[in-house]
Order: sequence, then structure tokens, then C-alpha cells
Amino acid sequence: MRRKTAAPPSPLPQRQGVDPVRIRLPFSDGWGTVGEYLVARLSGAGPGVVEEMLDAGLVVGADGHPVAAQAPYSPGRYLWFHRDLPPEVPVPFPLDVVHRDDHLVVVDKPHFLATTPRGSHVAETALARLRRELGIPALGAAHRLDRLTAGLVLFTVRPEERGAYQTLFSERRVRKEYEAIAPYDPSLAVSRTVRSRILKERGVPAARETEGEPNAETLVELVGRRGDLGRYRLTPHTGQTHQLRVHMSALGVPILGDPLYPVVTGPVPDGDFRRPLQLLARRLEFTDPVTGVEHRLCSGRTLQAWESYEDWAGRASC
Repeated sequence: MRRKTAAPPSPLPQRQGVDPVRIRLPFSDGWGTVGEYLVARLSGAGPGVVEEMLDAGLVVGADGHPVAAQAPYSPGRYLWFHRDLPPEVPVPFPLDVVHRDDHLVVVDKPHFLATTPRGSHVAETALARLRRELGIPALGAAHRLDRLTAGLVLFTVRPEERGAYQTLFSERRVRKEYEAIAPYDPSLAVSRTVRSRILKERGVPAARETEGEPNAETLVELVGRRGDLGRYRLTPHTGQTHQLRVHMSALGVPILGDPLYPVVTGPVPDGDFRRPLQLLARRLEFTDPVTGVEHRLCSGRTLQAWESYEDWAGRASC
């Protein structure tokens, strides 16, 4: 049995707060050179792209020296390179820091900003922006919010402590509370717990409910009404992908601005900030696993659909 070893530190610096790509050559036969393997592995880069990177010395080993295309294949070897960053539309909303200490940074993320680099959103993400703005290259995300969801996100300052904070979420030791604006339904005037089995298939935009043992549970409470709109407090007891959006849609009150539920209307185009999903991660409460401090954090944001009522006398408070 092959013993797992920690990867060496990257010899390349970050670019715009984005880490270089790291590849480990697998322990398999059939590859004569590094170039043969990378061309096959990175086939999506396009014809000739990988060869050009190797010729330009853009792929390096642990010592920071360029690796030649004809270098012998060496199983287990680590390689690094910078990918070309895609053109991105800046998200023109502030990323507010609500708590910062030697271990944590908690921010109030705006709608439309992805939490971590993924797909076409790389440098224009909360993680990359924070690394640049706060000057903390080692910053990492302890959990994620959907790009379209606003509210509180927790980041870790020290890589060696990240696992402890991620465990808080995986073991459900963080109390999370969300706020949503959706159609008013008088039958939901009392609290209701929704339980179902949610399945999210790779490559399919929307998750769906299916038969079987429930893996998702949400407490739904109506806490306000303005005409035909309701303001709901959502308390998830599990963390399935799109759980709150799926459960609200299943109740017949889909969250305003949702492009996936109950009907998939297509992705929100980059640069279209007109109809934000009316979902906000309002509170996070937990005991810090490193310091023992009790954290009770609250978003200062308001949801556009609710705030637009001129007779509303105050903002959601914590």
C-alpha cells in the first residue's frame, strides 16, 4: 500500500489571488515523457496549447525549474503551472468583513460573487478578492455559498487550522440561519419542518427530490408579510446542495429571483445584476474549535424585494 505524503509547497506565487494549478503524475504505466502525459491529461486546453506551455518553460517542478516536454515520466512527481485566467465581469458590490482575528475572516458576501474559483469565475471570487485585499495568500474557505446567495461566509487564515473549521460544518456544529423572500402563503404562517431526499447530479443545474431516506431537513418559518410577499426564516439542519431553494419550491413558494426552481430558465448572464436571488445567509453561530470563543455573527445586508416596500419601517435586525 502506497503511503500518502504531503505535497511540497508551490514554487510559483499566486496571481490575482489565484493559486497555480498543481498536478501529481499518477502511479501508472504507459507514459514515456512528461509531455505525453500532460497533452493527454489537459486535452481540453486546445491543440498545441500544452506543448507551447512546455516550450515556454511555464510548467515547473518542485524546485521551480522548468520541466521539458521530453523529461522522463516520473510517477508521483509534482508539477505546477498558471492557467490563463478567463475574462470576467467585475461584481460591483462590496465584500464586507464582519469579523477578523488571527484564525478567521468572516465576510458578508454580495449576490453574484462566487465563493471560490470554479469554472469561469476565478479571480472574481470572494476568496481571490480577499487574498488580494487583505494580503493573506494562505486564506482558505471553510465552507461555500452559492454564487447567487448573499451573506456570511467563513474563511480560515492558517492552512493547518482549516480542517478544524471545516469539521464544524460537516458535523453540523454551526447554527446557520437564512432569510428568504417568496410568495406569501397563509398556510405557512406557522413553522414547518420539511424533510426529503435531495439528489444533485453532476452536470445537471438543478437538484431534485427523489424517493428514499431523507437527507435534507429545513425549518421554515414565516416572520413577516408585505402584500403578496412573505419573509421567511430558514434554518437548515443539513447541508445538501440547493437545499433551501428546493424545499421552498416544493412548498409552492419558490424564492424570488431563482433561475432554477421551480423551472430552469437558464443561467444568470455575467454582468446582469438586476434580479438577485432573494436568499441571504443571515446568521452563523458556533464555538471556535481553536480558541473556544462563542461566535454569533450576523449579516448587515437586506433583501431587495423586501426593502423596496416604501412603508417598511425598519431593517432586519440581529
